[in-house]
Amino acid sequence: MQFNHNGVAIYLQIADYICEKILLKEWAAEDKVPSVRELAIQLEVNPNTVMRTYDFLKQQDIIYDKRGIGYFVTPQAFKSAVAYRKTEFLEKELPTVYRTMNMLGLEPEDLAKGFEKFKKQYTAYNN
Repeated sequence: MQFNHNGVAIYLQIADYICEKILLKEWAAEDKVPSVRELAIQLEVNPNTVMRTYDFLKQQDIIYDKRGIGYFVTPQAFKSAVAYRKTEFLEKELPTVYRTMNMLGLEPEDLAKGFEKFKKQYTAYNN
């Protein structure tokens, strides 16, 4: 995983990575997630950063820990990850899109065709 340097804390980028695994259904409810040490090695980050991510995701009800056994995906992780990512998108990413649209004189209708094309391609690819 490559970390971007757009001002987003690394632990939040790792949280997005984990949410993506859940949203893409690569990690299902009750799946064991990598240990702090394993993920730190895999992503080449400090274990304390991964621990911060896991604490954050526990607060979001996306993962939980079983003492002495490890971390697991919660039964409601998919729903919680969607809610978290929606909030992040609406509050942080969409304002940038709106600003760019305004600068370029684009209207929502201008994006609708492209979005429909994307959905068709994405659906065909994921089925």
